[in-house]
Formats: sequence, C-alpha cells, structure tokens
Amino acid sequence: MPARRGSQPSRRMGQKKQRLAEAEQLQSPSGAAQTPSPKDPCVGLPTTLGPQRSIYFSRPMGHLTRLGSEFFDQPAVPLARAFLGQVLVRRLANGTELRGRVVETEAYLGPEDEAAHSRGGRQTPRNRGMFMKPGTLYVYIIYGMYFCMNISSRGDGACVLLRALEPLGGLETMRQLRTTLRKGTACRALKDRELCSGPSKLCQALAIDKSFDQRDLAQDEAMWLERGPPGPREPAVVATARVGVGYSGEWAQKPLRFYIQGSPWVSVVDRAAERQAQA
Repeated sequence: MPARRGSQPSRRMGQKKQRLAEAEQLQSPSGAAQTPSPKDPCVGLPTTLGPQRSIYFSRPMGHLTRLGSEFFDQPAVPLARAFLGQVLVRRLANGTELRGRVVETEAYLGPEDEAAHSRGGRQTPRNRGMFMKPGTLYVYIIYGMYFCMNISSRGDGACVLLRALEPLGGLETMRQLRTTLRKGTACRALKDRELCSGPSKLCQALAIDKSFDQRDLAQDEAMWLERGPPGPREPAVVATARVGVGYSGEWAQKPLRFYIQGSPWVSVVDRAAERQAQA
C-alpha cells in the first residue's frame, strides 16, 4: 500500500517536469537582471504569436501614468491597498504588452510577522529583495516550479504579494503561457477568469520568473505599474485573512489580505468578511 500511494505523486511530478521542459524550449524573456540557475524553472514565451500591442496602449514608457518610487515608499498595509485598481504591465521580448488590473493583494509586515519569509529578521540570498528599497521585486519558487511575486514596501523585510489580476490586454498570449505550465490536462481552454486568479497563475500568465527577482519595478523596462483609470466610485475593499499561512499561529487570522469586493477575478472570496464589512 505505501508503495502504491507514492506512485501517483511520482507520476504527477513526472508530468510537471515534462510540461516544464516543454516551456523551457520556448523563447525566454529578454532584459533579465540575472541568469537563472540551471536548477530553476524558467517561464518561456510563446513564439507563435506576434506583437499584440494595442494602439490605445502604445504610449512611450516614460508617460506620466507610470508609478514611480514614491508610490512604493509606504508601509505594507497601505501599499497593499494602494495596489488595488492599478495596472501591471509586462512587455515581452517581441513587443507584446500584457496588462492586468490588480484586484487582490496580501501584506507581509516584516520580522514581527510569523507568516513572512523575513520573520525574525532573517536575511538570506533568497529573501534579500524584501530588505531592499521599496519597489524591489521579490520573486520566489513554490513547489519547485511555480513563482510568486512580491514588491518590497517601506520597512525592512516588509512586502506586498500580488495575488490576482483582472486581465485587460494580451489575453490570448496569457492563455498560451498559462496552458504551457498549468497543472492538469492541457486540452481544456482556460477561461478568462482563470488566467490570473492566483499568485502563481499571474506569474505564468505574465512570464515572470526568478530572473525578475531584485529588479526595481519603478525603473524596469520589461515590467512596470501604471495608475489605473478612475472609476465612477471608489470600489469597496474587503480585508480578510491571508491564504495558505495556517502555520503562523495568530498571524494566520490577521486581516492582511485585501481584494476588490464583487470582482470576479479574485482568487478566494470570503463571504463572511464581506457580510461583516457591510454590517
């Protein structure tokens, strides 16, 4: 029985490695700040799709809507809230621009936060981006092959995790990138709401890998943040517990995850928190 139970995870790992090998054969992103380790997975870019930049979004990178260093220089909680509604832009090597509005974030407060990778003030080569200037990217690997992207905030070891985006532009390219590395069968076409509804999903959809670690989001040429267009009214924001941090004791229940209420693009909806906010 033990040998039989262990065989299924082995087969699944073999399937993941096969999908990863296929992705690594595709063209990798340009402008990498580092050369990824041979042991690190690398998100490839689709080669079958040509440039898809819309005329509406073809303004120079230096336009005034790009958010600079001053935006990121605030504590993690207000920064996590400020991210909501802003637009993350990823420019691929072939000129295609992928765009998504931030709809869900999580704040990590630094050494005091038992759920943070910087808990206890520990600095390692892996988490160094968390201790760098606000706006620095901290990209790490989970399960040996998926990436999550954080942005450092004011305060040593503090950062904001991007959890979900509303896709705005380049959806077919996102779909191809997600299909290449996604878990499960590759035969079913992904729905739009599945493209960026999770921290690793959005990294796949935007071709973000370890090479982005320690880049400056205020200065990078392959990815930046733009101010989102104003809406008719201020969106309601839900504050609730973070996802997947049950090991962190009382910190697992602190309301440090924020999302736009009513957005269909959010990864995990907390109905109880929404009802409490409306009470």
